[in-house]
Amino acid sequence: MESELKDLNSKPSKSQQPDPTHDDVSTKDDSPLLKSDSSSADDILELEKKFAAYARNDVYGTMGRGKLPLKEKLVLGIALVTLLPLRIVLGITLVVVYYLICRICTLFSAPNQEEEQQEDYAHLGGWRRAVIVRSGRFLSRSLLFLVGFYWINDTHKDSANTQENSSTEANNQSEEQERPGAIVSNHVSYLDILYHMSSSFPSFVAKRSVAKIPLVGLISKCLGCVYVQRESKSSDFKGVAGVVSDRVHEAHHSESGPIMMLFPEGTTTNGDYLLPFKTGAFLAGAPVVPVILRYPYQRFSPAWDSISGLRHVVFLLCQFVNHMEVTWLPAYYPSQEEKDDPKLYANNVRRLMASEGNLILSDIGLAEKRIYHAALNGLFCQS
Repeated sequence: MESELKDLNSKPSKSQQPDPTHDDVSTKDDSPLLKSDSSSADDILELEKKFAAYARNDVYGTMGRGKLPLKEKLVLGIALVTLLPLRIVLGITLVVVYYLICRICTLFSAPNQEEEQQEDYAHLGGWRRAVIVRSGRFLSRSLLFLVGFYWINDTHKDSANTQENSSTEANNQSEEQERPGAIVSNHVSYLDILYHMSSSFPSFVAKRSVAKIPLVGLISKCLGCVYVQRESKSSDFKGVAGVVSDRVHEAHHSESGPIMMLFPEGTTTNGDYLLPFKTGAFLAGAPVVPVILRYPYQRFSPAWDSISGLRHVVFLLCQFVNHMEVTWLPAYYPSQEEKDDPKLYANNVRRLMASEGNLILSDIGLAEKRIYHAALNGLFCQS
């Protein structure tokens, strides 16, 4: 995954637009710790107010560089020499085990190739697919358990319990047997992916380079990831929206088609806000299943925002217990008007998720996030 924090040491380009496939990784973290400078503190508070959707509000402070209380330092020190090495070793072991399962199940099988940029093993049938899916779900949940998510509070709502009970319910009753084409979720952390793998094992959108990463590459093909080659300029390249729309349409009309999992915000937030939705998941006009993820915390927030990947992983693995709450809303069946207007469809689903998840609607996006990160980096460097 490619870090959004990579632009911290450069000025953000005004021409940058939010990308529907957002990926993060850790970058080298050389910024000094924030010093007790009152003007810098005031500047940070002003930035956090302006870019509230991306601000970290946990004990570890802005960019995970706040001054920790003595008790937290002691807890962190104990975890660094006990939990951290154990969890790293066991986590790598689980990934290697699943890679070997995928390797065995795909032996002598050619990947499905819809076009030059796409190949996957998600269309395998029989015992091979069953083993890949069941073991993938089990090991994904095992990884979450390993990092402290010992229990996950799952809530499934029916249409009678949602605050927006559509007036077109009678028309939708005839559609209730239709298979949804996608799951749409708010995006808070890379942990979101592990949860969705453990619950429904869907296909995701990923950079083309992910397919070449050792271990992870084969796993992503078994998930049926849609690979995006951003730099491609060829005339026959569909682009993100076209590929995603085709896959959503396939999942909606075919039981053998892997269901898509999409984060329509295009980037992560701190978990309290919901950014504007991109329309990729809604272009096919197929029903979608909205899912709301929350990560209640007392000390360290699992939200991956305004903090380097390495620092976030280390602090996360040093937490003795982490918490996750998930709300599954009933499948949303679009009206004809929404099918004709994907933007309207996306906005209506977004408002429903914000209402049901008690999330704050925000109008900022990835471009503003990069500005916020660059500004924070500048303040830390000046301190």
